[in-house]
Amino acid sequence: MVALQINGKKHAVEADLDMPLLWAIRDFIGFTGTKYGCGKGLCGACMVLMDGIAVNSCQLPISVAEGKEIITIEGENKNLQLLQKSWADLNVPQCGFCQPGQLITATALLDSNDNPSDDDIETAMSRNICRCGTYQRIKNAINQTVELKKG
Repeated sequence: MVALQINGKKHAVEADLDMPLLWAIRDFIGFTGTKYGCGKGLCGACMVLMDGIAVNSCQLPISVAEGKEIITIEGENKNLQLLQKSWADLNVPQCGFCQPGQLITATALLDSNDNPSDDDIETAMSRNICRCGTYQRIKNAINQTVELKKG
């Protein structure tokens, strides 16, 4: 039995300790916003915040997540909510599949850097792949969120 703290609530998961956190989040707990992309930690679709750091949940065993604060796309975080507003305002998603991971990575960036440069944004977001190529819209939404936070 593993006790996971996800989106502010404790969840008891009875599973193999090597099970990837992604499957516990989706299949046991029922938060389906976090996506399975490549299963190898290369695309970023499965990103969640673990103690404020964006991590690939497809590569992280639940045993490592025990005792950590996990936030998924369904969770509450001031920067996440502001980013979601900017994403909607600027019509960032095209197909939308990668967007939960993109938003989580952008949240981690803004949680650690109140005023990232375009280079900072590109570096942070390089962990996430968007098949539709919405990279410029993503960068614009992050920059808009920075401006929202200032005003």
